[in-house]
Amino acid sequence: MTQTWFWIAFAVILLAMLALDLGVVHKRAHAVSLREAAVWSAIWVTLSLLFGLGVWIFMGPTKGLEFYTGYLIEKALSVDNIFVFVLIFSYFRVPAELQHRVLFWGVLGALGMRGVFIWAGVLLLEQFHWVLYAFGAFLVWTGIRMVRTRPHIDPAHNPVLKLLQRVLPVTKSYHGKRFCVPRPDGENGRMAYYATPLLIVLVLVETTDLIFALDSIPAVFAITRDPFIVYTSNILAVVGLRALYFLLAGVIERFHYLKYGLAAVLVFVGTKMLTEDVVHVPIAFSLGMVGALLSASVLISLRRPVPTALPVGPRLSRKRPDAPPVPASLDELVPGEIGARETAFTAEETPPDGSAQAETRSPT
Repeated sequence: MTQTWFWIAFAVILLAMLALDLGVVHKRAHAVSLREAAVWSAIWVTLSLLFGLGVWIFMGPTKGLEFYTGYLIEKALSVDNIFVFVLIFSYFRVPAELQHRVLFWGVLGALGMRGVFIWAGVLLLEQFHWVLYAFGAFLVWTGIRMVRTRPHIDPAHNPVLKLLQRVLPVTKSYHGKRFCVPRPDGENGRMAYYATPLLIVLVLVETTDLIFALDSIPAVFAITRDPFIVYTSNILAVVGLRALYFLLAGVIERFHYLKYGLAAVLVFVGTKMLTEDVVHVPIAFSLGMVGALLSASVLISLRRPVPTALPVGPRLSRKRPDAPPVPASLDELVPGEIGARETAFTAEETPPDGSAQAETRSPT
């Protein structure tokens, strides 16, 4: 019964902060400044640390250490998301003032998806002990793969994007902060709803979070089986990801050794899961090891910069040398029927003076 009140308190605090974020601070779409990102990052980190302190006081030191360890792991692994978000936003030329809106709704989707994943993981571990070893082996394999292979991400060949282009008509230009807009159907003249590129970007962001959750959630299960600790540490790390994105997007590639630290953390927690029935690793040692591995990778990155690395982010126009070319128009990403439908209704709506040219331009 006591933990029920913990769940209620967490939900109230989280919903109040999200309502303040979107309903007050970011009610009007605007480009997030570096100062604003730093302030909100500090707010979310402080709130998470205070929440962990509350867990320590009301649930005991062990639970408190479990929360802090899980939060640190999730926060570190979420840095990988930032690189992918930068690539997606650059590829689709998402205006700076709309990026926060995409990330906000992406976080709301993550609250539900990760909740389902955690609930399923708890049930599996309770019913089938061998799942523990499967999770551990998966984490070790993921950590080794992270070091040995270079990730290749191409939004144009994303299977989710290909599925969307088959079932949804998409406009070629952004329509403010709207995900869908009504437009006349060129065939029968009736109104039909068209998705905007912003909806495509949102779906890709949600898909990315889903993929990264497959790594991060099993990693926290190596620390604790308590669903409350797993969920709260996971979600508090994710909700602060939006501010962290705007804070680090322009310098994310300077932490070029961070992937080795993350890989080492995954191998460590995976090995911990595989040997849990034989060797007991104190939670304090786990927290210290995770912190040491991540700190070392960040310090080495700062002391040994790569001269050829080019920072990318919403404020910079330069591209990474190996990044896919930014499309000249959305038709290059969603060709065929989508472009034809958009051309049909824009041609009908273009007045003689040509004032609606903006409707047919590609998003910039």
